[in-house]
Amino acid sequence: MNKKDAKRGKPDMSVLKRIIGSLRHYYPVLLPVIMACIIFSAVASAVPAVFVQKVITVIEEWTVSGNWEAAKPVIVKYLTMLVGLYVLSIASTTLYNQLMAYMTQGFLKHMRVEMFDKMQNLPVSFFDRNKHGDIMSYYTNDVDTIRQLVSQVLPSMLQASIVVTAVLIIMLYYSVWLTLAVVIGVIAMLMVSGRVGGGSAKYFIKQQKSIARTEGFAQEMMNGQKVIKVFNHESAAEKDFDKVNEELFHDSFRAHAYANSLGPIIMNIGNLLYVFVATLGGVLMVLGAKNASISGMALGVSVLVPFLNMTRQFTGSVNQVSQQINAIVMGMAGAGRIFSVIDSEPETDDGYVTLVNAEIGPDGEITETEKRTEKWAWKHPHHDGTVTYTELKGDVRMTDVDFSYVEGKEVLHGVSVFAEPGQKIAFVGATGAGKTTITNLINRFYDIADGKIRYDGININKIKKSDLRRSLGLVLQDTNLFTGTVMENIRYGRLEATDEECIEAAKLAGAHEFITRLPEGYATELNNNGSNLSQGQRQLIAIARASVADPPVMILDEATSSIDTRTEALVQAGMDKLMENRTVFIIAHRLSTVMNSDVIMVLDHGRIIERGSHEKLIEEQGTYYRLYTGAFELE
Repeated sequence: MNKKDAKRGKPDMSVLKRIIGSLRHYYPVLLPVIMACIIFSAVASAVPAVFVQKVITVIEEWTVSGNWEAAKPVIVKYLTMLVGLYVLSIASTTLYNQLMAYMTQGFLKHMRVEMFDKMQNLPVSFFDRNKHGDIMSYYTNDVDTIRQLVSQVLPSMLQASIVVTAVLIIMLYYSVWLTLAVVIGVIAMLMVSGRVGGGSAKYFIKQQKSIARTEGFAQEMMNGQKVIKVFNHESAAEKDFDKVNEELFHDSFRAHAYANSLGPIIMNIGNLLYVFVATLGGVLMVLGAKNASISGMALGVSVLVPFLNMTRQFTGSVNQVSQQINAIVMGMAGAGRIFSVIDSEPETDDGYVTLVNAEIGPDGEITETEKRTEKWAWKHPHHDGTVTYTELKGDVRMTDVDFSYVEGKEVLHGVSVFAEPGQKIAFVGATGAGKTTITNLINRFYDIADGKIRYDGININKIKKSDLRRSLGLVLQDTNLFTGTVMENIRYGRLEATDEECIEAAKLAGAHEFITRLPEGYATELNNNGSNLSQGQRQLIAIARASVADPPVMILDEATSSIDTRTEALVQAGMDKLMENRTVFIIAHRLSTVMNSDVIMVLDHGRIIERGSHEKLIEEQGTYYRLYTGAFELE
């Protein structure tokens, strides 16, 4: 939504144009059919006044002439036409409501797909900046406001505008003076509607944001219930929620206070207008009957009765449009939030070096192949049209890397890391020292400010991100399991993996034994991030998932932190097998998990202050020695 319009409480019309444009794009045939039905239904609701006037005129003539036989067929004719028109109107309304429901739900499906697909291509920084609850609000609350806008508000406004136009033409045909009085009254209604509706619009926009904050807070609290209870923070959580909820209450109250007052105001203005038109019409009837000189202004009962009905219909349509202002504002606010996600800059990827299956001959010659060979190579096209292949060995080198998440606040300072193929590199340091940041840069979740990162001698900026990440296995401290079976969660590491390969990976990770004890073994359904498993069991499945991916480079970020000491001893043997012939980056607080690493790097405030093997660092008796002997503890 345009910032100026949002600040003033005005809907951004470009959002509405975009919605209509999207509807035309997805439903180029269906949309005109729906519009035609709406137009016919609207016209059909305005035309009956003409038939009523004709019937009353015939009845007046009959009362004067007394010739019922002549009047009867004419009355039957008009009444039959009127009934037929209503039947067609009902059929048309039913049809467009059915088609509208189909089109609306289809449009929302397309929008959700477009938004979800876009989120898959957004950088990690987007999810760091936005709470999960706020993101979920896009798919629930904001999508629902668009549903109301598309399925109810737009058809209603189109129908009302057509009714107003048709009725206005008919009213002008019968009486210019009475029509002028109606128009003046309607202008007053619109002025009041604009003032009151404008006041509510800005609060409806605020309400949308408050709802997202409230949903985000509630989800965060539900996810952290155990922590809240352990630390007896129930009262503090309630106070924080009350604060967020209070903001939502005030924004919603102000919005609906304006909105709810609009209907009665407009309705009473319409009632006053009705009385005024009836009175004016009666005066014109009397004056016209007594003074022939103003007969041009005279009215008959046959005109005044349907005219009063049209007045009610005219003001009712205007009131209907006024009542939709708030839904328009909410719908556009929701659509604006969704479009802001869809229009977000995707994760940039200028890489052109790709990862391919390869066969390597005795002389070292590399040949690309379609079949899985357990060997990989980097396919590097050049400007002259030639292509070279580099075997993927897992040689990762960072040279003088500087990095900051926020400009001006560097997290890494001149970091250099050299990991030869098959080496195990361990990072040790206090929280915030920069350990996880280094692995984030290897994955290219973020791009470096200065320095170089090379993978098998290739600048990683040249490697396509999807291929780069396919060559890396990642096991995080915070496990993420998905709704589905245990087998499906393990297979997530490589979707084409067979059941046997998944089971073998589970055995390697030490997870097979507990999985077989589950109610349905590998077919056991997991939900809510595997809440029916212990934290250690979830971590073992995550390790198995990385194992089945079989990547040449593995990143273990506190991978065994959630496993008890006994389980860790059982898993370590499997982990050692998992790490065989791979380049491995290990982040750990437990020094027992890094002792057998080829190189241990100690970080402090984004700088590597020590590096070497366990034995070498013990000999130097520096920071690592003090950590190992317990003279110094990590924070």
